[in-house]
Amino acid sequence: MTATMEVRSAGSPSPRARLRAYAHGHRSATIVVSMVLITAAMIVLAQVPPLSLIQRQNAWFDAFANAGTFVLLAMGLNVVVGLAGLLDLGYAAFFAIGSYTYAYSNSPFSQTDLPFLPMLVVGAAVAAVFGIALGAPTLRLRGDYLAIMTLGFGEIVPIVFLNLDKWTEGTNGIGGIFRPEPLPVLGEFSALSPFPYYILMVGIVTVAMILLYRMQDSRIGRAWNAIREDELAAAANGINTVTTKLLAFAIGATTAGFAGVFNASKLTIVSPEQFLFAVSFSVLAMVILGGMGNIWGVAAGALLVYLIQVVLLKQLNGMVEGLGIPFLTEINFLDYQYLLFGVALVLMMLFRPEGLFPSQRRRRELHIADELAGPIDEPAVIGSLGAAPGADELGDTSGQDLRGHDR
Repeated sequence: MTATMEVRSAGSPSPRARLRAYAHGHRSATIVVSMVLITAAMIVLAQVPPLSLIQRQNAWFDAFANAGTFVLLAMGLNVVVGLAGLLDLGYAAFFAIGSYTYAYSNSPFSQTDLPFLPMLVVGAAVAAVFGIALGAPTLRLRGDYLAIMTLGFGEIVPIVFLNLDKWTEGTNGIGGIFRPEPLPVLGEFSALSPFPYYILMVGIVTVAMILLYRMQDSRIGRAWNAIREDELAAAANGINTVTTKLLAFAIGATTAGFAGVFNASKLTIVSPEQFLFAVSFSVLAMVILGGMGNIWGVAAGALLVYLIQVVLLKQLNGMVEGLGIPFLTEINFLDYQYLLFGVALVLMMLFRPEGLFPSQRRRRELHIADELAGPIDEPAVIGSLGAAPGADELGDTSGQDLRGHDR
């Protein structure tokens, strides 16, 4: 009886394994619960040290809402780069298209004021159309050539918005964009109350994350992974690489469109200077640092990178002055924020190239050399490869050379 109980206990999964299996089987519910817990935790952390010592609670809510914009951008670029393996250096162009779409529909410039939530979908759809338009001519390009073409697209779009003064107000941009109408529970959106924007962004990120996880676990997601690993092998196994790559561009652009609409409604102004190459580079760095291929990792990486680069470095001067160190008080860290960011990127790529929160596949790819360099168990290797052929199978070759000729 005791032996039977021991066998059952040994064969039963651990609570952690059962929880992981439940989370994998109920992905959407897990995402909703996790986002609720994270949202509540961030609200509490903004009111207690050390965050409360850096800036006020409303300033943190404003920073969290702005960081959510880059979380959306990073999750969308992760589909293109992390899942499908297509290097896109002009991703900020779709961000700009979503922003200007909302600016045309909700501003004194167009003299229209349409509801926010429908325009959120429309802005994402318009960005998706341009994503397909970009993807169509790049289907035969790979690697560096694809990167150069997407870089060109990313440079063209801000220049077009800059020079079409009649339609975009040129360098001045479109200002006075209407804020979203009051929503139930959230109340009125205003510059003095960033909390509704924070909650709205959490809702958008949650919906986007659910949809992206659904696609990653579906047949489409497996097709993206196959194309990333070997496009020729994927095509040979019946995957339509044309439609699959176009869908990756469209989904990535759709997520950027969501971010663009939200960003325009929050800032109430759009101008070409907001969508330069630095945005595309920053989002790509967030994807790589967070952990390419892992949606949760990319979102966490984007949040951390944005808060460190935009919030912490700006407050670093005040924090150093409080310490009273003579040498450090003379340094303006704002002038060196890109230098510090670059140093962090170099160190990250040297010591943890898979990112902060990598996917298991990515981790195995980057560390397979370390595993192979470890001690080799010869009996295990021989057993895994099958029994070595004996002399009876090979014949007696002691009197023959390598070509099978008699010595």
